[in-house]
Amino acid sequence: MLASISRSLARRRPPLQLSAVAAAAAASAMSSSAAGANAPDRPISPDATRVAWVGTGVMGQSMAGHLLAAGYALTVYNRTPSKAEGLVSRGATLVESPRAAAAAADVIFLMVGFPSDVRSTSLDPSTGALAGLAPGGVLVDMTTSDPTLAAEIAEAAAAAGCAAVDAPVSGGDRGARNATLSIFAGGDAAVVARLAPLFKLMGNALYMGGPGAGQRAKLGNQIAIASTMVGLVEGMVYAHKAGLDVAKWLEAISTGAAGSKSLDLYGKRMLERDMAAGFYVRHFVKDLGICLSECQAMGLALPGLALAHQLYVSLLAHGEGGLGTQALILAIERLNNTCLDKKPE
Repeated sequence: MLASISRSLARRRPPLQLSAVAAAAAASAMSSSAAGANAPDRPISPDATRVAWVGTGVMGQSMAGHLLAAGYALTVYNRTPSKAEGLVSRGATLVESPRAAAAAADVIFLMVGFPSDVRSTSLDPSTGALAGLAPGGVLVDMTTSDPTLAAEIAEAAAAAGCAAVDAPVSGGDRGARNATLSIFAGGDAAVVARLAPLFKLMGNALYMGGPGAGQRAKLGNQIAIASTMVGLVEGMVYAHKAGLDVAKWLEAISTGAAGSKSLDLYGKRMLERDMAAGFYVRHFVKDLGICLSECQAMGLALPGLALAHQLYVSLLAHGEGGLGTQALILAIERLNNTCLDKKPE
């Protein structure tokens, strides 16, 4: 744990360009936490802990919503303010930068898109979260990102008298809505344990090791999903071309050895041509690209990963990066000059 952390928030760095409402909320929060809300030995609870959230997209909005529903005071930031309206209407306070969000919080969560977004929202000296987080505060990055960046953020947080945890998640939009996400946590074990009341509101958190270990666990998860998705869509196209009722085929294999979360989450969506994003193709391409970079550094050959990456990149080439990962069916259909529908040919 962090040593000799101040329990007074009088040393808080001033936020940048807070609105009048947000400034008043931050001032009130300062006075209410003067007894040491950021102290590392203080239990986390709605009465004692202020929370902030950066990134209120497809998954972030649901995840932050669970914290708000549990009674936590929530401050939010999103590059597109309209995407935070649902949370604001339920009582969250919208601010103008990650730094302002952190200045009003004891624990700040990030759920953004790419490593570059993680870097800017956490480390930017003018607007980043660590520039506003008071000593004793905790930054939790739930984005799937680069393990080396996670270690860099942890080091920067420690230098500021704070802590950082990398805690990417798996489970997609459904897991976010239902609070059943798998959370892979890396960082200081005691800090992760202290965050348990917050993680439990979003899913099941498992401690994976030191800084970056959460990210590496998530990358392994993505590698397994990538090859599973290729196998699933290839099986569906085969069943279709063989004249089978693909819906019945999916039902038949779902309880056998070929059953999988990917089948449960995406089989029906693909049959119904529902390509709405629970997890964006462009973000999955990002994840698999990080995996390939890690493999290159490790001298590791994973041909299934490389194939899946290329197939998903082909979706980007067709302008389909904004679709969900189940859109992989489109790439396999194009390779075979066919189109899957609810009825066999």
